[in-house]
Amino acid sequence: MRLMHRARILILCLASAGALAAGADSAGSAEGMANMSGHMYMTTLRSVKPNDLKQANDLIAAAKAAIAPYQDYKKALADGYEIFLPNLPQPQYHFTNYENGLEARSHFNPLKPTSLLYKKTPDGGYKLLGAMYTDRVDASEDELNERIPLSIARWHQHINFCKAPEGQKALYFGPDAKFGLLGSISTKEACDAAGGVFHPHIFGWMVHVYPYETDPKKIWSTSDDDEGHDNMTHSAMPMKMN
Repeated sequence: MRLMHRARILILCLASAGALAAGADSAGSAEGMANMSGHMYMTTLRSVKPNDLKQANDLIAAAKAAIAPYQDYKKALADGYEIFLPNLPQPQYHFTNYENGLEARSHFNPLKPTSLLYKKTPDGGYKLLGAMYTDRVDASEDELNERIPLSIARWHQHINFCKAPEGQKALYFGPDAKFGLLGSISTKEACDAAGGVFHPHIFGWMVHVYPYETDPKKIWSTSDDDEGHDNMTHSAMPMKMN
């Protein structure tokens, strides 16, 4: 039952993102983006330490080695990666290995990303873009910094999710959205007053790496772009929701 509940939350997250990407009118999209800021928490950018760049470059090399066997997405499927919501159109698809995700809660292994990131191709296949690493929701920023320097990469969480009450699910979308990741509600008090169910966090920490890029800003992308990098469709993680 708990897994089914999480799946429903995930679908709402993805649907919210899809509505924005496929989008609504420009006014609605602008409002949605403004509201989204209340639902995203990112690590604080730190000053660069002497070893940070080397550590980050080593991670990029490890990520490239880890995903190299999966240029053919069928190999990923054969090795236990599962496509999250394959029938829902998404700018980017997460092929998730749930065992890797569980291991990442206590141990960081750059050779075992939680997810492989793909873009759908016109022929119905998938093009490999990068990888996603995760950590548990209550990990400190110091711990994240040990995994990947926070002067180089910014981890993020999805936060302040208000689940709509029955009969009001249309308010996940549009310029007057109240609920979900695009909604105007971002506090427990406002969610309770609206009759919703409040979740402080949706899953845990996440960071994307695109090791085939050459621009450092694109390697550690933290915003939507034409390639679908780091879009809102990546909540397929076996993380704690509290």
